[in-house]
Amino acid sequence: MAYDGEVAADLIEEQQYDLILLDIMLPKVDGYELLDYIKQTNKTPVIFLTAKGQIKDKVKGLKSGADDYITKPFEMEELMARVQAVLRRYNKLEDTINVDNITINVVARSVKKGDKKIDLTPKEFDLLMLLVQNKNTALYREIIFEKVWGEELEFETRTLDLHIQRLRKKLDWKDKIKTVYKIGYMLEIV
Repeated sequence: MAYDGEVAADLIEEQQYDLILLDIMLPKVDGYELLDYIKQTNKTPVIFLTAKGQIKDKVKGLKSGADDYITKPFEMEELMARVQAVLRRYNKLEDTINVDNITINVVARSVKKGDKKIDLTPKEFDLLMLLVQNKNTALYREIIFEKVWGEELEFETRTLDLHIQRLRKKLDWKDKIKTVYKIGYMLEIV
């Protein structure tokens, strides 16, 4: 994360990124100048995420080489869908993920264990994806609830525990989805 264009340019020189979310109104070096620099130095996809919502701004951003243009305010679901679409165009998004003996088709939102299809509810699938993307990392209950259900955990609920139990049973991962005392859960894959 960078709060001005100069710092962002330095970070881009030091490290490779899969995607850059870029605001136009940055101090020191604005988003248009930074986009021009990015396009000259590497092939990283760029999505403008900005308050500048006039058609002329959108056209300028897209003609300058941005891969997409999103205006604030925006819904997180739309941002995620657009990020995934851009990453797919650049072949940076895996269509399938293999974890242990499970194959997850991210695009089709389907799961197989060997040749057997495992039926998951939408929330179970989202929970599985969160655990897989953060494997071997303890995740706080509040964070899991917020990311999967899209809301803060305001009171004690058994919803998360119930979904974890069903995932463990359906995937036969009783020994892989660990309960982390006073924190939450972790997918442990060695």
